[in-house]
Amino acid sequence: MKNNQVYVKKIILFLFDMIVAFFASYAAILIVEFTSHESLLDNVLIYSLVMVGVTFIVFYFMKLYASLWDYAGIEEFVKLTVAIVLIFLLNLGFSFLSGLIAGERFVPVRWCIVFSMLQLFFTLVGRVILRFIRYYKKGNKILGINQNKISDKIRVMIVGAGEAGATLIREIRNNTTLGMYPVCLIDDDSSKLHQFMEGVKVVGNRDDIPRIVSAYNIDRIIIAIPSLTAKQLSNIILICKDTRCKIQTIPGIYQMVSDTNMLSNVRDVSVNELLGREPVSVNLEEINGYLKDKVVLVTGGGGSIGSELCRQIAKSSPKQLIILDIYENNAYDIEQELKRDYKDTLNLLVLIASVRDKKKIDDVFDKYRPEIVFHAAAHKHVPLMETSPNEAVKNNVFGTYNVARAADKFGAKRFIMISTDKAVNPTNIMGATKRICEMIVQTINKKSKTEFVATRFGNVLGSNGSVIPLFKKQIENGGPVTVTHKDIVRYFMTIPEAVSLVLQAGSYAKGGEIFVLDMGDPVRIYDLAVNLIKLSGYTPNVDIKIKIIGLRPGEKLYEEILMDEEGLQDTPNKLIHIGKPIDLDEDALFTKLDELYKAAYDETEDMKSKVEELVPTYHKDSSC
Repeated sequence: MKNNQVYVKKIILFLFDMIVAFFASYAAILIVEFTSHESLLDNVLIYSLVMVGVTFIVFYFMKLYASLWDYAGIEEFVKLTVAIVLIFLLNLGFSFLSGLIAGERFVPVRWCIVFSMLQLFFTLVGRVILRFIRYYKKGNKILGINQNKISDKIRVMIVGAGEAGATLIREIRNNTTLGMYPVCLIDDDSSKLHQFMEGVKVVGNRDDIPRIVSAYNIDRIIIAIPSLTAKQLSNIILICKDTRCKIQTIPGIYQMVSDTNMLSNVRDVSVNELLGREPVSVNLEEINGYLKDKVVLVTGGGGSIGSELCRQIAKSSPKQLIILDIYENNAYDIEQELKRDYKDTLNLLVLIASVRDKKKIDDVFDKYRPEIVFHAAAHKHVPLMETSPNEAVKNNVFGTYNVARAADKFGAKRFIMISTDKAVNPTNIMGATKRICEMIVQTINKKSKTEFVATRFGNVLGSNGSVIPLFKKQIENGGPVTVTHKDIVRYFMTIPEAVSLVLQAGSYAKGGEIFVLDMGDPVRIYDLAVNLIKLSGYTPNVDIKIKIIGLRPGEKLYEEILMDEEGLQDTPNKLIHIGKPIDLDEDALFTKLDELYKAAYDETEDMKSKVEELVPTYHKDSSC
């Protein structure tokens, strides 16, 4: 049906152009006045028929009938002008040629000039009228007159009176199914104030947003400045979030280059953008240098961190990527994603196995000989591990021990363990087991040709079990949003950022280091809850309640990144630092590990005390 409509429109446009060509020809005759040259008049009348055909041929080859004139812009009008000029030059050439051959010009030059001027004028006017009619039909505001009621439409404020803002206005108007109406523009350029763009007025700057939202009864704010830095975007969002409007933004400048359909990519802003963090920069050459053409193993490869490790490692063209995970659903999901993205260009192997199974882990290393190992498999949920400390020890401590020993035994080149800031002066069993893991890899490193390192970072936004997905679910359910303590703070980073820094840290490994990732400034969780509620269009503690429920077992108010004994060294990447290795009694460590192993599998009731013997900085009874 739509194809038939397009076909009919093209026929109407063609007929209009032919009528214009006839009209311009005869009008030019009247203006030039050929009454004293009847033979010349006859020539021009005959030539007018020829001009209809010439016009069609030129317009066709200039693709003027392939353009959607309902959406025509400057490019289409320039092409039309060029086409008319080309017709004029053809007329002019024929006029001079006929004069040279016959001694008398078939059509005079003055007629050619007048004809082309009239043809250009009336053709342009016709297309402008076509656009005017379309705007009128859609109820757009033309010349300051609102043709249709907009009370039932979503009233939109657009921040950014630039090219992106203009494109967005046009796309909103052209897509009536969205039920949106561009009401006003915001721009910090004072020279644009009170000016109109695409018929929409610039009414203020970013500081005026709350006032204008109220004055114009705005429902939605779209930030349309693709060149904004993360910090600049964060500042605008902080202003907008108190308006109770739905807040959206467009893709960044690099995405805009590859995808010009802006409206389809408008998305809701996220809490990530409130953090104001500039994109993490890593040296891709260094990362590719140690991963390219290598057999890379990722344990826990189906988890939040593990799956992102697999995504980024795949970009470095490894010889083989091996994903090992005990949970088959997660492993299947990342396998299908990578197969879809890389097809046959990635040598991918997925193994379902537990890192607790020493014999299986040895078999995997013996058979596939991984050269680079990223150990991400772990139990990480703090409250759950507090009630299942034996499982935390079995999986985290001895899973790491099994994989690390296999890496050493079968000659892996590098072993990178994912640790956590909760390993520093831990107050929970999860953090304490991670600290033991750090001790294991640093100790094994001393006598191994394999380079063993650990990477330590804080919370990642959007990972399984993290606070953001929890808050979102609670808001969707109408609240309350639960916060353990009003003053609790955490360091945050996005999953891709954290993983890219882990990969970069791996390129710096010499063995024995604990790499500490710079997580930026700490964020108060209560503020995070408030902002997420506002971004969802609600008022905190009015529409959605925030409930303080008290610190959970093992939870502390402030996370740390270094132990007192550790120093801090810089690396070429300013966001990656090295904690100085702590001297450990190797014999005592492995003796206590043997005791810990027996206690865990004997299902001791006093596992936390056993762990405390290994980790003196662990305070299991801490109430902070």
